Amino acid sequence: MWKTSLWQQFGAAIDMLDNALRDCPDELWAADVWEDQSAPGFAAFWYLAYHTLFWLDLYLSETADGFTPPAPFGLEELDPDGKLPPRAFTRAELQGYLVHGRRKCRETIMSLTDVELGRRRTRAEMPFAELLLYNMRHVQEHGAQLNMFLGQRAGLAAGWVRRAKDS
Repeated sequence: MWKTSLWQQFGAAIDMLDNALRDCPDELWAADVWEDQSAPGFAAFWYLAYHTLFWLDLYLSETADGFTPPAPFGLEELDPDGKLPPRAFTRAELQGYLVHGRRKCRETIMSLTDVELGRRRTRAEMPFAELLLYNMRHVQEHGAQLNMFLGQRAGLAAGWVRRAKDS
């Protein structure tokens, strides 16, 4: 039961992010979600969505060593100097990455054992069970930011997702 419950809530967070990607008007795709002149480009709608999906993918991976996101995405997120990707990603590219992350998340959760939940993964200093919750909170945080931005700038209100859409 705990795996199903965890998936239903994690999947719902991913689905809320999906709503934001789907609903973002083209004219707001590159708009800054918040005013931060100290980090140009890092507040763009598309970038926050990409950032969220990259870390979703990485945190679900067995290890950061050898991690490679699917094409056309790179490893700029891991650059200690903070480097933007070479170009803005399209809605279709990010929706494809979301499908990848959603599938990976569900498969990871549904195949977990108690032993795996206690093991440490990636660079995190926590057991994988805690890392899953951390990852879910990260997805929810940015999904909420993007949906709030769409509400403020475009008058769009995404409906609340109570459970993963396929539950």
